[in-house]
Amino acid sequence: MKHIFLILLPVILFSQSFMISNIPLPKTYIQDLDPYECDEECLQEYLDNGMIFSFLSHAYTKLDNINQNEARVMFVSIFNLGAFHDGEQLKIALLLPYKRIGKYAASTTNAAFAYLMTKSHPFMLKSYKIESEGSEDIASALNQIKADGFEYVIAPVTTQGADNIIEINPATHIYFPTINKKDVNTSSPFLIFGAIDYTKQSDLLLKEAVSPLIIFSDKSQTGKKLAIHQKEEFLNPTPVEKLEDISNNSSSLFGDTFSVFAEEESSYETTPEEVEIEKEPKEVINFYVSRRTTNLENYLKENENIVDGSFFINTPIIKSGMIMSQLTLYDTNTTNILSTQINYDPLLLSMTQYIDRKDMIVANSITEHNNVLIETNSLLGNDIVYDWINYTTTVGVDFFYSLITDEDRIYRSQLKENQMSYKIELLQPARSKFVKYTRPITLLEETEE
Repeated sequence: MKHIFLILLPVILFSQSFMISNIPLPKTYIQDLDPYECDEECLQEYLDNGMIFSFLSHAYTKLDNINQNEARVMFVSIFNLGAFHDGEQLKIALLLPYKRIGKYAASTTNAAFAYLMTKSHPFMLKSYKIESEGSEDIASALNQIKADGFEYVIAPVTTQGADNIIEINPATHIYFPTINKKDVNTSSPFLIFGAIDYTKQSDLLLKEAVSPLIIFSDKSQTGKKLAIHQKEEFLNPTPVEKLEDISNNSSSLFGDTFSVFAEEESSYETTPEEVEIEKEPKEVINFYVSRRTTNLENYLKENENIVDGSFFINTPIIKSGMIMSQLTLYDTNTTNILSTQINYDPLLLSMTQYIDRKDMIVANSITEHNNVLIETNSLLGNDIVYDWINYTTTVGVDFFYSLITDEDRIYRSQLKENQMSYKIELLQPARSKFVKYTRPITLLEETEE
């Protein structure tokens, strides 16, 4: 592994500077001098004994054994073996507002580079840094991209940058790994959106929630939007049941509280002998926690309004860990703790006690894993297992690669109305890893009723 790292060191240095050299790496060719054929068992023996080049001398085409073929593709990319397809160079540009997206200027570049490095096709990956997401800076960069012959662009921008690109309306294929189409207004066939959908994740999580629902959010735009959506969806869930007669909007010392009564829907007329059944009122309590807040005693201690409730946490991982530890400290008797992709992070497992997270449910849309791409990214210091922006960037490059070369895609995420659609799974942070969530019997019984 140390030798592999030394081989890739120049690549890592180039990728961190956001500039990919136009000087091609030297190709390596491995000649098969073995007079005997090598079957699957023989290939595995070479791998097990670390005889990589002997393995590669026989594994010059796609292998039937999935694990062996993954190893073949990995080593082909690492050693830049001379197996390139003939044809024109594949060209993809990166539009990087580096001051706005910070570390993602480097990590999205690495994610794109790692993907293309695993393909046996000549490519050019070029970064275009812009000082700001203003219309002038973006228009100038897009004009240069077009002049340089690039027709496919990966743009990890903020909503402001996406809105300005939509206003410019370029006739260039642009993929936004950081933006969901719900957050912008466009019908351009050239613009493709790849960000995960926090609202769909919230809707799925809310099916596991009980009243009262206590929502902790920070004061960011995302936090506020999620809190509003979660409140409305919990009080008026769709499409399972339709809640009506919203009333008794009130405030309390412990936050904004909303109550709603729901009537059971019936397909027949009610007779005088029948009794109308009403559900218990649902309540939502919103807490907006500032970045500097570290003590939640005023929110949680001896607060009868939140006992046995579901807690929805829309805060970054460090703040979430603090909230969860204090839920335990002040004996809130939580039914469960819910969170979107925001807290799908292995750091959660190390910074919280198991007792703090044992009733937590996390939604995750990073559901497709490719071992070759995971390992190649890891060699570049990149994460596509937990970091959703790096993951969606990889999905975007895969989409463009398939579009350009007409080869099959690695990822099966469907494109619906120019928005990449991802499956959602519910997980629980167990003692050492995230595991599949299993609904408790009590919740199953409530659903049946």
